[in-house]
Amino acid sequence: MIITGDCVAEMAKLAAASVDLVFADPPYNLQLGGDLNRPDGSEVDAVTEAWDRFESFAAYDSFTRAWLSEVRRVLKPDGALWVIGTYHNIFRVGAAMQDLGFWIQNDVIWRKANPMPNFRGTRFTNAHETLIWAARSKESRPHFAYQAMKALNEGVQMRSDWWLPICTGAERVKCAGHKAHPTQKPEALVQRVLLATSRVGDLVLDPFLGTGTTGAVAKRLCRRFIGIEREPGYADLARARIAAVTPLAAADLEVTAEARAARRIPFGALVETGRLKPGSMLTCPRRRIHARVRADGSLVLDGGRSGSIHQVGAAVQGLPSCNGWTFWHVEERGRLVPIDALRAELRAAAPG
Repeated sequence: MIITGDCVAEMAKLAAASVDLVFADPPYNLQLGGDLNRPDGSEVDAVTEAWDRFESFAAYDSFTRAWLSEVRRVLKPDGALWVIGTYHNIFRVGAAMQDLGFWIQNDVIWRKANPMPNFRGTRFTNAHETLIWAARSKESRPHFAYQAMKALNEGVQMRSDWWLPICTGAERVKCAGHKAHPTQKPEALVQRVLLATSRVGDLVLDPFLGTGTTGAVAKRLCRRFIGIEREPGYADLARARIAAVTPLAAADLEVTAEARAARRIPFGALVETGRLKPGSMLTCPRRRIHARVRADGSLVLDGGRSGSIHQVGAAVQGLPSCNGWTFWHVEERGRLVPIDALRAELRAAAPG
């Protein structure tokens, strides 16, 4: 659904606690002091539209609190909000979010692979924008596809600095050969947000839809969406753009499952099924510490100390806790295999 109108007024018509995720790209309030020109004298196509101009910081703050209040009202208890901005506005928006009760999960730096240079040569090139990911409240438990983000990052935990190019080429929506919107975001950026913090079928709201990037990505990923855009020209472009999007097939939407959602396999099951036999030796990644597996699934050290894989792993490292599944390894064919890999084998072989 695309709604043409003022975001505050239109959000007021939505039911409370009805939205799973909000992605907001509000006006930056750039405070430009005149035209911006390149060294060759040509004019830079910057943000000069009326929708980005506010008479004062107080006016911008009032506008920010108004739309954030409506966002918080329409979010489900475990819903979340993403806001993207530049140094001109993101700190004011972040303070307002905290004042209104949002709970910040992360700030993410979008490092632009191909930023626009600073033509005046008076300051550093603005090569990034900041995203704030916040839960509706401190008590909220927003969805986070941790394992999917790890898979997207070649098996390494996804960091909070994202290196992505700005929107260019065929993805850029144009009118008469010129870019239609000055701040169109790349689909790759929004896709990462939606994959990380929403599920198939969730309702995603964008109160500042522009030319429809959030709607296009949401449709492709089989999320429901509502986009609000006050400029009729942008709304029309968004409708045409989103209409041309084909949703992904169900099989292509599958993402790496979260460990907590997977079937629980206790360490003792490896012993009971014979994958590890009583008397097998486990070792740490550097082969400096060894422990023997007992028939009940506990471990015992040479000195006699015994306990679970987690308790013994913590004790030998002098730590308060330990993930024994990743600490302990078994030697197979001359190489060390984490016992978590054995658990994965058993989980995959389990019926249902």
